[in-house]
This record gives sequence, C-alpha cells and structure tokens, in this order.
Amino acid sequence: MTDRLKALLSSAPRYPQRIVCMTEETTETLYRIGAGELVVGVSGFTVRPPEARKKPRVSSFLDANFERILELKPDLVLGFSDLQADIGRELCKRGVPVYLFNQRSLAEILQTVRVVGALVGRAEAAEKLADELEANLVRHAEAAERLPRRPRIFFEEWHEPLISGIRWCSELVELVGGEDVCRETRVHQGAKGRIFEPAEVARRDPEGVIASWCGRKAKREKIVSRPGWERVRAVVEDQLYEVKSSFILQPGPAALSDGVEQLASIVAAIARGEKLPSPRPGDLRAAPLPADRA
Repeated sequence: MTDRLKALLSSAPRYPQRIVCMTEETTETLYRIGAGELVVGVSGFTVRPPEARKKPRVSSFLDANFERILELKPDLVLGFSDLQADIGRELCKRGVPVYLFNQRSLAEILQTVRVVGALVGRAEAAEKLADELEANLVRHAEAAERLPRRPRIFFEEWHEPLISGIRWCSELVELVGGEDVCRETRVHQGAKGRIFEPAEVARRDPEGVIASWCGRKAKREKIVSRPGWERVRAVVEDQLYEVKSSFILQPGPAALSDGVEQLASIVAAIARGEKLPSPRPGDLRAAPLPADRA
C-alpha cells in the first residue's frame, strides 16, 4: 500500500467515533453494547442510562440545536421517525451523516439494535443484546400461556385526544396475555390514525386500562370522568394502571425489558382478578420495579 493510499484511507476512522443520538433508544443501545463512550450528544428527554444525562443535550424530539450539534463534530447522527425527517435533512445539508430509524414493531426494534451495533463496529455485542431481549420476550409469552384467561386491555398513549397504543405497545400487550381492544389501529404509523372517541373505547368495554402519556404523569381523574366511562369494567373494578413513558414509549431495549415486565405484571393481575397497589392514594395503580430501576 502506498503512502498516498494510506493517507487517503486514514482520513476517517473505520467506524463512527463521535455520535449524536436524537432519541433515547439508540443512546441506551450504545451504552448496553459497551459503546457509550462514542456518544457525544443526546436528546433532552434522555433518562436511560443515567450516566448519559451528563452528555450535552442537543435536541428535543421535534427540534434540534444545529449549531451545538456541529460544535460536537459528530461523524454520525442517529434519529427516529419521519417526524425527525426535517432535522435529518438540515443536518445532511450541513454535511453531517445521518441515519434515521423508523421502527414500529417488536421485530423492527430488535433489527434496529442489530443495525446500531453494525454501524459502530460492535455487531457481535449488539447481536448478543438482541438475543437477550428476544429471549425475555419468549419468557413472557410462555408465561402468558399459563394465565387463566386473556383480559381485554386498552393501552392509552395520550388522553386528549384519546390515542391508542403504538404498534410495539399493542404487540407487547398481546404478547403478555392481553387482548388489545383497539388492535386494528396499530397498523397506522402516526398517532392521527389511532385517535378514538372516548365513547367508542367505552363501548369496547376494556377490563383494564394501561395509560402511558408521553412525558406526563397519567391522571386517574381524567380517565374516570369521561362520559360513559363510569360503566366501563376497568373503571368499575378499578383496574386502571400507569406505565411511565420512559419505560415503554421508546422503541428500544427499555420497552423490551422493564416495559414488558410491567405490562406482564399488570395483565397477569387482571387475568387473575387481582389488583396491583397504587404508589400513592389517588394515583393510578402500577407494577413495581426493582429499586435501582424505579
């Protein structure tokens, strides 16, 4: 190899070394495969892992600080969803390599884990993580087969307007033994296709409601005060639950570990005619997590 060729090939590292993650799930994936040191900037909504919160925060979900990102000199920016397409386009115009994921299903989440690892030269570690996450799903699916019945569940992603669960949440509800009463809408990529009139959900009479309002604490009074909901079985039997959005609404490792764990506990309790406790009087019920992950 000539010196000139060596110089040309050494002008960039073999794999990205400075990565900005505009959503949390890629940050978590990189840390879990031992590549957290590559992350130089994160979303302002990042909570997992805790150490990633010390990194510069350069974006929300729909906006980004382009100048701050450029100051960090990233050789790769990772994003998620068509909703970040304009951010990705602007970064590309400024010469920054961008990879936008658009995973919606459980299978696509596992694929994304593998692709993230491949992008940074950690394919083996990513394959191991994906296999672990998949094995956890298998464990929960097998446990669901032993439940006495499959209760009807409404997964509530937002309250006004009322939005049913995105595809991976709907799939997880069914994987752990529930029947998603709004299953047909999970084919819609955007939230607009999953909007329901409260009366229609009431007509479907879910036995359990699992609320996860993106970035906000779900409120019991908002749920029980909907017209006609006083007759909904979930309200009558007080089977109203919350799963924090940071555990379930990020399409990455958190949803397939802590998120599915909580869903499984909730659905199993409803199936057995039991109730999980409320963290505080007046709060929605919740599935407990280990102290280090609460």
